[in-house]
Amino acid sequence: MNRRRFTRQKMLHLLDELETAEGSATSLYIPHDLPAPEVEKTLRAPLGPGIEEAMSHISENVGRSKTGRVIFWGEENKYLVLPPFPLEEKLFASGYDVEPLRSLLQQELVIALVLLRLGAYAVGVFQGEKLLSSKVGTGLVHSRHRQGGSSAHRFERHREKQIEYFFTRVCGHVREHLEPHLQQLDYVVYGGERHTLLSFRKQCQFSHQLDERTLGPLLNVREPKQATLDAAINQAWSSEVIQWEEGETKVTYPDKGSF
Repeated sequence: MNRRRFTRQKMLHLLDELETAEGSATSLYIPHDLPAPEVEKTLRAPLGPGIEEAMSHISENVGRSKTGRVIFWGEENKYLVLPPFPLEEKLFASGYDVEPLRSLLQQELVIALVLLRLGAYAVGVFQGEKLLSSKVGTGLVHSRHRQGGSSAHRFERHREKQIEYFFTRVCGHVREHLEPHLQQLDYVVYGGERHTLLSFRKQCQFSHQLDERTLGPLLNVREPKQATLDAAINQAWSSEVIQWEEGETKVTYPDKGSF
């Protein structure tokens, strides 16, 4: 089992290769919001030889998808693609019909990134992969007190105040940089430590305005800073791919949490 991710450009290159591939094939697009009974019915469609062996992997990944799935099933090329952004329409077509996925990946979507760990943050707004606006910074948050007693309780209350103040600052920067782009904003993607982000979103009222445009899972970010934004937007645009080859199954999964 080989775990990989395809960048935006690498995925577009794969689509170009599939478009010119020879042999019979079938393409299946499953939207992110397709009802479960309809998904099961769709997956029962005859795709081609070998599909039975791969169906358990396909069903599992379709079930946990928040963006939908694309299946390209041919004589030589067998792929399941997990796109970075939601598919909107169901499609069942003969041949390698790559155009809907290519169209999705070629859009210059406006994406906001909010990367957060206790004591550090990075906020960026991108059109495609071009940075439009950003803010990075740090804040004082002490590590947890490892001893007991009344002093530990006082320290913990002081630490909670530090976290509250830090979250308030970050929320202000998020609003400052995202609010001017609200009409054009397509998606918001968070990255960092899951528990910290849940606490932040609970406190930051402005983030609730973005819930319908918030995508998961979380980006894997260890240290929020300016350079991290560039890597994170590439991660946000990347696709997951499962490829079946004769006698072998190659699977790629994300190694990241979700809200």
